Amino acid sequence: MSAIRLLVLGAVRQHGRAHGYQVRNDLEFWGAHEWSNAKPGSIYHALKQMAKQGLLHAHEIAPSTAGGPPRTEYQLTESGTEEYFSLLREALTSYDQKMDLLSAGIGFIVDLDRQEAVELLRERVRSLEAWRSSVTEYYTPEEGTESLGHIGEIMNFWVHSADAGAEWTRGLIERIEGGAYTFAGEGEPFVAVLAEGQENPYATGVPHEGDLA
Repeated sequence: MSAIRLLVLGAVRQHGRAHGYQVRNDLEFWGAHEWSNAKPGSIYHALKQMAKQGLLHAHEIAPSTAGGPPRTEYQLTESGTEEYFSLLREALTSYDQKMDLLSAGIGFIVDLDRQEAVELLRERVRSLEAWRSSVTEYYTPEEGTESLGHIGEIMNFWVHSADAGAEWTRGLIERIEGGAYTFAGEGEPFVAVLAEGQENPYATGVPHEGDLA
């Protein structure tokens, strides 16, 4: 699963309605262009594709008073909301997700209620532990990974990654259970979106034809 769908749906949802450049600006503000495939072309393509798929509703708005072509604002449909939460839950639970997808899930975790977020993360820990056990039991020679020469370092990397991922996830669970962050239903959430016209200190500054669409 690509992280771009989750990132774009989540960014639109935080605004309620947003045009493509707002989505791009927010994702660059979050640094997503550095740790995911959220490049301008991918963002605008995802918006158009998900509108065709019925996940987003496209509203054409009037040209700005400064002139220029009409822009399209996007809003999640009911199906889009269902898809968003499905992707979010999958990103948080699967042990084998790529870093960009897990990062996107973490970025939107507060859209869930606190208890569900904890349960999803616990499921991730269980999956990591089960995967680690299955790998080590099946692939580890009796005489140890050293007998495999440098290929044994692949096993060491897998095991280290699983252990580190589980440890970090347990720490996050502990922080959430300790009251960190504002989750759905608990009050005004922290929303890191840029206001219309607000300068983005982390923008790439590279123009794209979709910026005016």
